[in-house]
Amino acid sequence: MAPIDVYGMPLSAPCRIVNMTAECLGMEYNFKMLDLMAGEHMKPEFLAINPMHNIPTMVDGDFVLNESRAIAAYLVNKYGKDDKLYPKDAELRARVDQRLYFDMGVFYKAFGDCVYPVMFGGDLPGQDKFDKLKEVLGWVEGFVKDDKFCAGNDDMTIGDLALLATYSTLKFAELSWLDLAEFKNMEAWYEKCCKLVPNYEKANGEGATAFGGFYKSKASA
Repeated sequence: MAPIDVYGMPLSAPCRIVNMTAECLGMEYNFKMLDLMAGEHMKPEFLAINPMHNIPTMVDGDFVLNESRAIAAYLVNKYGKDDKLYPKDAELRARVDQRLYFDMGVFYKAFGDCVYPVMFGGDLPGQDKFDKLKEVLGWVEGFVKDDKFCAGNDDMTIGDLALLATYSTLKFAELSWLDLAEFKNMEAWYEKCCKLVPNYEKANGEGATAFGGFYKSKASA
């Protein structure tokens, strides 16, 4: 099997979802750095691959796909030796799917609303944004109660990988007004997931740390 290509940048949590999925599947992949800050996603050679010019973008032979969570599901469906990462059981898969949508539309959005205005300019977030993120974290805390993974099951899934990419990025941003020690279930879940992802630092940890450093440099400016 030829390695897949993943176009992206380590700062991006969605790109790291794809990397972690590939690592958990034991797949070879070429991570092709695409610097959005330098406008590399708008170059003709990349637009020919993905006219939507977003990351991550995966190339598997002649098949091209964007949107990180769709890529993660595709990789497990095609290359998984079993269905643990994306269970076939209807109810369990529905919960995993819900966590994927939740991560994209609720968790990552609430986090972004708090940090992106600081990083890239714009009106500084108000207390309502901080309160929303705290509320969302409370929901994730409930997902992983009783030492379970996010779908209430005993095996890590791509739902966990998506939430892990967001949570680790949040963790290393070290938001001054947020004490993650309040979320004991999540902290235990985070430590457990980090140990289960092969080559975790390469796949996710380094990028989350870099994002945190970028955010803190802007927050203190």
